[in-house]
Amino acid sequence: MENILRPLIVIGGSVLLTLIIGWASDRLMRKADERHTETPLWGLLRRARVPYQLVLCAALLRGSYDQAKVLEEHEDGVGRALTLVLIGAAAWLTIAIAAAVVETTYTRYARAHRDPARVRRVRTQVTLIMRVVSAVVGVVAVAAMLLTFPAMRAAGASLLASAGILGIVAGVAAQSTLSNMFAGLQIAFGDMVRIGDTVVVDGEWGTVEEITLTFLTVRTWDERRITMPVSYFTSKAFENWSRGGAQMTGTVFLHLDHSAPLDAMRERLRDILRECPAWDGRDYGLVVTDSTPSTMEVRALVTAKDADDLWKVRVTVREQLIRWLTERHPYALPRVNAADAALPPGFPVADRLPGARRTHQPHHPTARPERP
Repeated sequence: MENILRPLIVIGGSVLLTLIIGWASDRLMRKADERHTETPLWGLLRRARVPYQLVLCAALLRGSYDQAKVLEEHEDGVGRALTLVLIGAAAWLTIAIAAAVVETTYTRYARAHRDPARVRRVRTQVTLIMRVVSAVVGVVAVAAMLLTFPAMRAAGASLLASAGILGIVAGVAAQSTLSNMFAGLQIAFGDMVRIGDTVVVDGEWGTVEEITLTFLTVRTWDERRITMPVSYFTSKAFENWSRGGAQMTGTVFLHLDHSAPLDAMRERLRDILRECPAWDGRDYGLVVTDSTPSTMEVRALVTAKDADDLWKVRVTVREQLIRWLTERHPYALPRVNAADAALPPGFPVADRLPGARRTHQPHHPTARPERP
């Protein structure tokens, strides 16, 4: 009878105690979350209740397993398994707590600062810091798990002796990976590019969606994802439209006939922008920037608060200007001129007609009559 009650009391007591402590801790954190609504810390910590209860249960079972007298012939294996579970759950809990603290710090910073550029910079740094913390905790947890095996402890001396050679070989083999990791840290703390920035890389316009220690993802306007190594942004030139502020100036080019009504176009451009919600009202203008034998190039200048609104302003101005010219001033649109060229004043009418023979010879004061 004792062989049955002892395991039930030890194992059942450990599980029951874990559930009670977990329930009490969750209630305390819920009340703290309701009392302190200005911070999301307690609500985020409640998400870590699963690894927290797993740590409690594994620790209680590992400490009381010797008293349970269950599977005594496999005592070492069961104990090592419980130790591995305890180490893994502790690593999981550490990462969850670190994520809650970092997310709370970022939320407070975002509420206190209204500058979108600074908020994106801190968000990028926080993301990379969490990845570094997760990687370090994971490596330490795996190392601790391996050291629980006697064979690994016995081989520790030889591993330390060969660490220098292995480090050199690994450094040479992982040169590109290490360069990308250092480039990721440089991007995070050098404020070169941030999550949410609008960039142009290799002729593609998009928004930075994700930054890791080794790669960066750009989401293009047509919902494609471009994945690039972070070392690209530290070794090559790229355009960052969000650097120093989101306000932007754009242009709309039109090729029109030389007879286009420029003054009326300026008034129409002003009316279009006043009706366009995406225009920020900072500036606008319309000038002739180039001329060819058949057309002239007209540039309309517009402004907006960010790249997305600038795109809307440009397409709206282009569409409505072309429609207005088509309906009100169709002669201003470019066309192929098939008419005869206008001759200078003073030429006879017969010379102006197509195919007419020249009948008038201009008199030159120094001309001499030909000899017979």
